[in-house]
Amino acid sequence: MKPWRDRINRIDASKDNAREAILALRRQMSPSGSVVSEQGRAKTIQVFGEPLSPLQVVERICQRVQREGITAVLDLTHKLDGVELTQATMRVSAAELEEAHALADTDYLATISRIRANILAYQIAILHRDVAIERAAGWSVGLRYRPLRRVGVCVPGGAAAYPSSLLMTVVPAQAAGVPEIAVVVPPTPYGGYNTDLLAACQELGMTEVYRVGGAQAVAALAYGVEGIAGVDKIVGPGNLFVALAKRYVFGEVDIDSIAGPSEVVVIADETANPTFVASDLISQAEHSPGASILITWHKPLIDTVIEAMDHQLSTLSRGDLARHCLEQFGALILVANEEEAIDLTNQIAPEHLHVSTSEPLRLSERLTTAGAIFLGHYTPVAVGDYAAGPSHVLPTGGTARWASGLSANDFLKRTSLIQMDATGLATLAPDVCRLADVEGLTGHRASVDLRLRGLNP
Repeated sequence: MKPWRDRINRIDASKDNAREAILALRRQMSPSGSVVSEQGRAKTIQVFGEPLSPLQVVERICQRVQREGITAVLDLTHKLDGVELTQATMRVSAAELEEAHALADTDYLATISRIRANILAYQIAILHRDVAIERAAGWSVGLRYRPLRRVGVCVPGGAAAYPSSLLMTVVPAQAAGVPEIAVVVPPTPYGGYNTDLLAACQELGMTEVYRVGGAQAVAALAYGVEGIAGVDKIVGPGNLFVALAKRYVFGEVDIDSIAGPSEVVVIADETANPTFVASDLISQAEHSPGASILITWHKPLIDTVIEAMDHQLSTLSRGDLARHCLEQFGALILVANEEEAIDLTNQIAPEHLHVSTSEPLRLSERLTTAGAIFLGHYTPVAVGDYAAGPSHVLPTGGTARWASGLSANDFLKRTSLIQMDATGLATLAPDVCRLADVEGLTGHRASVDLRLRGLNP
């Protein structure tokens, strides 16, 4: 076997096509719906009787839930998750939420409360406000924002409990003023039966929590079934089946994004601490899969970062998992200068971007495509994942070229307002009538002319 330092992908931008190498890496991690593990393939055959692709599985699940309602949800939960539920036991009762809260560690609850305050302060500060503009005498326009009526939040719970995902989705919705929030979590020890997660739900004031996961949970939220009312928007992370289900129901409801595996790009110079940089790369790799990419113009940093990673991985409980992920999806890229680093990073459009340089703010002005930017040597991605305030639900797979991270504003719908009296109408009438004539829409012109002549329709 190759030594550790030779098993990580190294790219010298002066010799290699760095952009093509990154695109190849991205294709590996794309939620194309065509890759499934042997265990997943066996489960698919067991449940559906044939070796379907994940996309085909999701289509079958969503169509069945739409057609059969709660019966399908409960049957699929039994077959896919191995848990027998009824409509009553699928919903976490108020007593269960209260008991979990009472049993929870008080320091943990205090942490949840402080983080909620951080998120709420940030999300309220950035919230869109109504706009009113007086254009001329008798003519005004405006924009009015109102919260969505009801949203669904997906919280993962297959491999670990994720109260952070609960916080980063529920609190922005609360900041926007959404009156109804339904939370779905898989019926697992890390999900719907996890005391810490249920305690966090109670601490955040969640009264609708359902033990259902995967594509069937997304379908239940989108279409509505007995016991779970349909929603207007579905947000939150999940596995490939959740992502594909969100894509399938989009249009019936809104969604936040179709998220792929986590990713980080670290831009580092000679002032960066290799121990810190190594920890940033490992922190994303432990998601497994997760892409971890270092871009630097300081060549000695690459070897020192590899050494630091090797040491840290040997001390972490998920070290072997992260090491394997780094070998598959990691990259250490040497560029000529910071200009080349900026250009390559903007092409990658990473979910997380950590600028570990002497002047991170200056560089960030030219870094135009990233889900979230972390500035300076003492701002690890973990502070954004857990506690700083912005949501950690961010665009992946290069979609930061055009997409943004989840915020309170994504739970608002906007409506334009236009108001005119006779004077204001007379001001705009010539332009309106001219365009109506060009388009041949005589009724449009008549609706203006009639008013200006003072005639009854």
